[in-house]
Amino acid sequence: MDNKNTSILYGILGIYSLLVSWYYNHSILLLIVHYVFWPIYLLYELLTGHLAHDMWKTIPLSYFK
Repeated sequence: MDNKNTSILYGILGIYSLLVSWYYNHSILLLIVHYVFWPIYLLYELLTGHLAHDMWKTIPLSYFK
């Protein structure tokens, strides 16, 4: 049962990395590359500060407005 919860979180974080990638790049080629290497890309975005100052929640909300 614990593996199911982990895989759901893994999938949600993968989709989140796609949202961040599209927000900053608007490129389908980069979207595919970032989906393949999404854990590295998400860590890169965190370390460079692109998700600071409430951008981590502004980016997903921008798709629903």
